Amino acid sequence: MSDIAIRIEGRAGRITLQRPKALNALTYDMLMAIEKALDAWRHDDAVSLVIIDATGEKAFCAGGDIAQLYATGKAGDFAYGRTFWADEYRVNDKIAEYPKPYIAFMQGFTMGGGVGVGCHGSHRIVGGTSRIAMPECGIGLVPDVGGSLLLARAPGRAGEYLGTTGARMDAGDAIHAGFADTFIAEAGWPALIAELERSGDPGVVACHAEQAPEGLLSGLQTEIDAGFSGGDLAAIEAALSGMATEFAADSLKALRRNSPLSMAVTIDMVRRLRPDATIRAALELEYRYTFRAMEHGDFLEGVRAQIIDKDRNPHWRHTGIHDVPRADVEAMLAPLGENGLKLKTQGT
Repeated sequence: MSDIAIRIEGRAGRITLQRPKALNALTYDMLMAIEKALDAWRHDDAVSLVIIDATGEKAFCAGGDIAQLYATGKAGDFAYGRTFWADEYRVNDKIAEYPKPYIAFMQGFTMGGGVGVGCHGSHRIVGGTSRIAMPECGIGLVPDVGGSLLLARAPGRAGEYLGTTGARMDAGDAIHAGFADTFIAEAGWPALIAELERSGDPGVVACHAEQAPEGLLSGLQTEIDAGFSGGDLAAIEAALSGMATEFAADSLKALRRNSPLSMAVTIDMVRRLRPDATIRAALELEYRYTFRAMEHGDFLEGVRAQIIDKDRNPHWRHTGIHDVPRADVEAMLAPLGENGLKLKTQGT
């Protein structure tokens, strides 16, 4: 079985991720296959809509396959990663701006790169097992693949909270935060997909929609806003330290575990993009960080500690939350000049 299945079924262009043992993590070849299919179907009258789903119960897509990114970066080859991220972001942009309905079925884990191929479509369906997150600060990256835009659009200060802590959202939370639109019990997905293939009508999604179970985020919104409205990472830590609640304690634990540089930059990105940025503005800003992430950020050390050696003891460039100068944040987000992300006009 190949890593991805691309085909046309009835009126639907079908994309199915097929790496269940790897939680359907995206390889570079999978991303390029998605792009090729989207380009082919854009002007194909036989395709009325696109459906993306995945095999296995554990994950729609738990992120990008970063083993090759780590290996090349450790060898001093930063070009591979820069090309990977630039090409991935181009695909994310095409999904967000796609002229036909793009319907994602996101069971289990949807994280990082999974958000990029699932959460920018026109119809974003979640079920009872769905768990969506942007945990990049834990590996020295920042929420990318356009995730920074979703965070900027989240209610109140939920973007700062979700982006810095990497907190997982269930279906109700994801809808509240703007990462998903529709709850449908997963047992009903096969019948809905068959109906979409037969009819080519995205309107049938609404006919199957159910009331999502209430998540935790909406009830925590007041605490989130109180804890994450500070001017910078240090101010956020100070506010949380004075709250004496279970939410504040859990948030502080996450903040003190993740990369200080990544979190400080994430806060800055979310606030730059709020309230009316575009997907392209978000991707271009994210690329400024990821372009520099291996050479000047915490990415390689974060991946080493969390995924390669699994010692969970990363040695970040900054020793703590209070140790990130404003100049370091600005340096990671400075314009790249001729190396900046280049996105072509859609439809060309």
